[in-house]
Formats: sequence, C-alpha cells, structure tokens
Amino acid sequence: MPINRRHMALAGAVALSAIALDFRPARAEATKDEAAVARAIEEFRAAMMAADGRAFEGLCAAQLSYGHSAGKIEDKAEFIGSAGNGKSVWKFITLSNQTLRIVGDDAIVRHVLTGETDSDGKITPIHIGILMVWQKQAGDWKLLARQAVKL
Repeated sequence: MPINRRHMALAGAVALSAIALDFRPARAEATKDEAAVARAIEEFRAAMMAADGRAFEGLCAAQLSYGHSAGKIEDKAEFIGSAGNGKSVWKFITLSNQTLRIVGDDAIVRHVLTGETDSDGKITPIHIGILMVWQKQAGDWKLLARQAVKL
C-alpha cells in the first residue's frame, strides 16, 4: 500500500495525541504547583502589608537571598528583621504582569510591584520589577531568592 500525504498526516496526529496524553499527568501536577506558588505569593504580599515576621518565617527558606532595588542584599534573618521593624509601612501593594513557571522543584516568578510606603510620615511611591525563585522544600513552597529592580 503506497503512503500518501493523508497517511502521513494521520500518523502525525496519532503521534501528537499519544505525546499529549503522556504529558497530561505532568501538566496536572504543574497546575497544582502553580496554584500553590500563587497562594504563597499572595501570602507573602499580605505578610508585607502586615509586616508579619511570623508569616515570613514560614514562607522563606533558611537560605533566602533577598535583594532590594537599591542594591541591598539581606539573608533571612536580616530581611525579617527589617521587614518588621516598623520604620517603613506599606500603604498598599499591587502585583501585576505576573508570570510563573515551574521547573522541577523550583518556581520562577516575575511581576511588577506597585505600591506606597510610609517612612516617618514620608509617602514614597514604589514601582519595581521583581524576580522571585521559590523552591519546594518538604512539600511546601519557600522563597529562596528575590531580586527587585527599578523600572
């Protein structure tokens, strides 16, 4: 039987369907992880608004590297100490243009953070780009690294 274009197209469609079916469970797991990371990001945003050191303790990895847009780098203890010291209070925080990609036990997140802080009565508008790296540790997503850049 001669092979024609119709046979080739049918064989290609069958092959693609088989590949898609093989990846369905992996995609479902990625979707579950994406939802869990999205929840962790919202919990982190809420913790920033509340200056909640206890929440940060649970959300951040012991190995945290936290980079500010002005270049200051903090470890976990330094970040939690400065985030909860009351010197600067968030008035609001909005996250936009968020992308989230799961890569094994890591998640790469980018978004734009817009907000306002009140530092000793001085209101400062904030508009920065954020890169976050979350890592699945013992079944929970922990913030491993964060870097902000001025936009």
